Amino acid sequence: MDDAMARDAHGLTEVEFLAGYRPKDYPRPSLTADVCVFRRTPQGATHLLLIRRGGHPCLGRWATPGGFCNPDESADHCAARELAEETGVANLDLEPLALYSAPGRDPRGWVVSYAFVAWVDEDVTVRAGDDAERAVWFGLDARRREDVVTLALSAGDVRLSLEVRETRAPLTGRRRAQVLRQEGLAFDHARIVADAWLLLRDAGRL
Repeated sequence: MDDAMARDAHGLTEVEFLAGYRPKDYPRPSLTADVCVFRRTPQGATHLLLIRRGGHPCLGRWATPGGFCNPDESADHCAARELAEETGVANLDLEPLALYSAPGRDPRGWVVSYAFVAWVDEDVTVRAGDDAERAVWFGLDARRREDVVTLALSAGDVRLSLEVRETRAPLTGRRRAQVLRQEGLAFDHARIVADAWLLLRDAGRL
């Protein structure tokens, strides 16, 4: 049978069903994309690119570059666009990291973020744009004590930090971060940063 002529339990074809379908009857989240960009300096130091938020919410706090997806673009395209708009960094290979959807992660409402990770091999100059007040490379130092990892981020006189416990995905064994404490990062970006760091560390990049 032609799919277009198939009828559901209510006797409706797909065309008839869609004609009466009202998206506003169902709550829908907003979709954002975030990007963790890392680099290694010639001296062997690890850096992470962060922006300082120039607007509410989390005004003045540090975050990964990112923003809201437009209806006509994929999360991948949104991530690349927001990265270029907020930091001036473009043409990077972006790899999907994870989907972040914990209730209450964003005070603006039901907001889900698809996060990506990227690596820069050369020295890249950044410039803040769009709603980013600043775009800065932060030095990243990691210290481990038993199953707790402390990530210290520094740029000039700015100090950020987070403590995470490593967990493992039940099927693949991939390491994920459980945030125990964080200071200075917006939203749930401490977990995004920690997950990205774990992924690159286990891949031998860090």
